[in-house]
Amino acid sequence: MSSPDIDDGRRAGPKQWFGLVVLVLPAMLLFMMLTILFLAIPQLAEELRPTSTQTLWIIDIYGFLMAGLLVTMGTLGDRIGHRRLLIAGAVVFAVVSLVAANTSDPALLILWRAVLGVAAATQMPATLGLIFATFADARQRGVAVGVWSGGISVGTGLGPVLGGALLDTFSWRAAFLVAVPVMVAVAIGALLLLPDNRNPAAGRPDLFSVALSLATLLPIVYGVKELGKAGTLATALVSVVAGVGFGVWFVLRQLRLPEPLLDVRLFAHRAVSGALGVFLLAAVALGGVYLLVTQYLQLVEGLSPLQAGLWVLPGAALLVLVSTVSPILVRRVRPGHLIAAGLAVQVIGYLMLTQVGAVGGLPLLVAGFMVLYPAVAPSMALTTNLVVGSVPPQKAGAASGLATTCSDLGISLGIAVIGSIGAAVYRTRISGELPGGLPPEAVAASGDSLDGAVSAARGLPGELAAQVLAPAREAFAGGLNVAAGIAAVIAGGAAILALLRLRHIPPGG
Repeated sequence: MSSPDIDDGRRAGPKQWFGLVVLVLPAMLLFMMLTILFLAIPQLAEELRPTSTQTLWIIDIYGFLMAGLLVTMGTLGDRIGHRRLLIAGAVVFAVVSLVAANTSDPALLILWRAVLGVAAATQMPATLGLIFATFADARQRGVAVGVWSGGISVGTGLGPVLGGALLDTFSWRAAFLVAVPVMVAVAIGALLLLPDNRNPAAGRPDLFSVALSLATLLPIVYGVKELGKAGTLATALVSVVAGVGFGVWFVLRQLRLPEPLLDVRLFAHRAVSGALGVFLLAAVALGGVYLLVTQYLQLVEGLSPLQAGLWVLPGAALLVLVSTVSPILVRRVRPGHLIAAGLAVQVIGYLMLTQVGAVGGLPLLVAGFMVLYPAVAPSMALTTNLVVGSVPPQKAGAASGLATTCSDLGISLGIAVIGSIGAAVYRTRISGELPGGLPPEAVAASGDSLDGAVSAARGLPGELAAQVLAPAREAFAGGLNVAAGIAAVIAGGAAILALLRLRHIPPGG
């Protein structure tokens, strides 16, 4: 994305601030769509009957394609105009959301979530590019970027809460339909309130690099998902190795190109690599555990989607509060110290979740979530400014794109990696624990996931259903415990990395 490097003194008026609302709406919604399906999984699983692997793809293919195409779409927006790309993305998102809401096949739902990820990727860099085009005054631009970042925090936090309310009133399909009126408002508001900026000198996106980036990411994720399944070890390892190979090819190509798709040389800067590395690790730790927590609330504790959403609401509210306070605290506290402190608190929350049992675990689960979720806020709130403020002005667009990419890529990787570990632990622990006399289809469903066990139990006599659900819930709780332990290690490593790589940045910087 292009980024002005000179403050020309022009101050924004009411039209520009109303335009900021138009830019915050998609930022909030697009990150909300990363998590809004978390509470929909039990309903969706009962109606569509996806496998556990299909369920994970439905959840995280959106984030992977969004992350994989953000930099490409930023370059394309520079070339054809960010407003034009924002409107096109909003229209596609609205139409595909309608189609996805009426889908009854898991494979097709994965496809439509993928298309939504592409449409999201067109909008995120456009929103930030248009902020730079709209707010010429440096101080006002800083406020605008802060409001935009806050919108992302609100969207990430409120996804499951809004999803719970919609699911209680309607069905999982409403989680897609909620995007339609928002995207219509964005398209109309962009036409009326936002400037049509572009950079005629912008280069063409390197499509081969785009293909290499996706060829890196998707095979690795596929391999990770397959590692925990019986009989797929060889396929999984080949897939991971192939992805790593494509990744090496991608990096070498970026180093040779005069106008790379991703300026990997930015990672040589200590603050950039440190901030992005810390944020990526924090998001990975959070993504998978967040998904497992929302499933535990419904499938183990038996709460409705709305009740589950209300139980995570205090943590979401604290996340928004800490995200708002962090930029104020960093005026007096070194950002590396503030981020490391938050991650250390996160470790405590994850360790609390390692003690949650299958019975009577609700108070400890909610308390642990309220500790760990807001503690990611300093990293979330400060990363973009740390990265952008550490590079030359002409690199600001590329740097901000990297920060946004790390956010949704980290959450999606967490769902894929930690979610797959939780699923693998479940399958291992449920093996041999199911009662005899079950129909083969009930054995297959219960052995694959807790969603399947709950669905299978509905068609069984009361005593037999209880004999299925008890070990299934214990196995799921065991998966959550292991996943939380791994997340604690990741968050602890991120805290150490923050102290080592960001300690040189002074307060206010």
